[in-house]
Formats: sequence, C-alpha cells, structure tokens
Amino acid sequence: MRGGRAPSAAGLLGLHAPGDTWLHRLGAGPKVAGLAALGVGVVLARGPWWALSLLAATAALATAGRLPWRATLRGLRPVLVVVAGLAAYQTWQRGAGVATEVAADLLTTVLAATVVTATTPADRLLDLVVRATRPLRRVGLGPETTGLAVALMLRTVPALERTAAEVRDAARARGLDRSPRALLVPAAVRAVGRARTVGDALAARGLGD
Repeated sequence: MRGGRAPSAAGLLGLHAPGDTWLHRLGAGPKVAGLAALGVGVVLARGPWWALSLLAATAALATAGRLPWRATLRGLRPVLVVVAGLAAYQTWQRGAGVATEVAADLLTTVLAATVVTATTPADRLLDLVVRATRPLRRVGLGPETTGLAVALMLRTVPALERTAAEVRDAARARGLDRSPRALLVPAAVRAVGRARTVGDALAARGLGD
C-alpha cells in the first residue's frame, strides 16, 4: 500500500494492499492455516511474556508485509478501545499480568487477521472459502452460497463505515454530534435500507431462498 490511499477501519475486514513482499506471494491457504495455528498458540500459551512475544512476532509480520502503521493503527482504533477497557477490568479483577496477557492475545489475533486480509486479494480468500466448504454440500449448504455470504460481508462492512461517517458529519453540521438519536437512528435506517436492497437483488437472481 505504499503510495496508495490509507485504509480505513474497514480495511481490517478485507481491504487488500497490493505489494511484492513474500507475504503477498504466499498462497491464501498457508496464510489462513498459519492464522489458525496462531489462534491455537494464543489459547495454549500462558503468561504475559508468551503473549507479548506472539504480539511482537505478529508485528514483525506486519512490518514484513509493509502494512502502513499509521493507517493500520487507525483501523485498529475500535479494537484498541475495547482492549483498553478489557485490560482495565482484568487489572482490577485479576492483576496486571493477566490483563497484559489478555490484551496482547486479542491484539495479536486481530493484527494477524489484518495481515492476512491486507496481503491476500479478496477473490483468493473467497476461492479458499468455497473449496473448504465443498464437503458441506452433503448437508445442503452450497459452497458458492457460503462464498457469496462472505463476499457480501466483506463489502458490507466498508459500506456501513461510510454510512456511519456520513451520518456523523451530517449530525455535526447540525450541531447534534453529541446526540445518540441523531447518530444511531439515521445510521440504522440506512443500514436496514441497504440490507433490503441487497436482499431484493439476491431474490431477483433466485438466491434468496
């Protein structure tokens, strides 16, 4: 993503950042398998030092993938808010060691997922989803339908973020940026409207059943 437009928070869920690093050249399968292995490691490894080590290793991968740190941190902002609250609660209930471990584990998982989506084109991830869910055809779940659901999710999150930003700007222009009603109601109405439009389009193509 060097020299390109900085990703928004929605970039955590599927914004591909083109590049020529070894992570970009690595196939989607190995990266997703590595992400799963890291998830297992996060669960099994105990103690704040292990958690911080995994976080440092994941940050090194993000650097190797040339993720722009300023934009990445901006995208992680909602997660950082949650992590800060969770760490404060864990510090109060169980001590600083546990709080550090929990916060580092959560950040490691989210950052690793960001690395995967930023270095892998969305179509390759969707192809992987389709291939992985082919055995589910026996129980009536079509892999193409699953891939379509994932694709819609990846496209919907950025759209919802844009909607929230537009609503926030409109409320700020009216001096209502501190009013929950002025922010939540229009955003909810527009989100529902978008969902109905997408549903009607799918039904028109015979995909709504």
